[in-house]
Amino acid sequence: MKLNRTPLLGLVVVESTVFEDKRGYFFESYHAKKLAELGIDVDFVQDNQSFSKQGTIRGLHYQTAPYAQTKLVRVIQGEVWDVAVDLRPGTKTFGKWEGVKLSADNKKQLLIPKGFAHGFAVLSQQAIVLYKCDAFYFREAEQGIVFNDPTLAIDWQLDAQEITVSEKDRQLPTFQEKFRNPTHA
Repeated sequence: MKLNRTPLLGLVVVESTVFEDKRGYFFESYHAKKLAELGIDVDFVQDNQSFSKQGTIRGLHYQTAPYAQTKLVRVIQGEVWDVAVDLRPGTKTFGKWEGVKLSADNKKQLLIPKGFAHGFAVLSQQAIVLYKCDAFYFREAEQGIVFNDPTLAIDWQLDAQEITVSEKDRQLPTFQEKFRNPTHA
């Protein structure tokens, strides 16, 4: 395993060593000891899996403290544009986002630390996304930012007419409403 750090502190792309031959491939998608040796020591307690069709955007979601979650995201079928937004006030990258293409083919994973919002856009005909969390889902701590926030201006790698978003996600507040107006925080 190797880690590729992104410009956002703590946001890391994890690449596993893949063994391929004429039969197919094998790789360790998660190895706590190897990750700990690389400085990633996280106790994951919940796995989530989603199936989505092309053009779907899920997010931007996060949970507030003390229920905030670190996530390790990977794609087991298809391809997504995975996005994390730094929501940690006081960091140099507060309000900045980073996108990484995750796919069943490239087998990359994205480690998203606490304090980030997360979302993804499905680029392939369909995608199955699997992610590990270090805290359980807690409905009362669930928060989000609308996917098409003008301040963040995320490039979702999709044409506007092909985007499908849940009504719940369309109703999420903007970044400015969440972090410039304390009544929404």
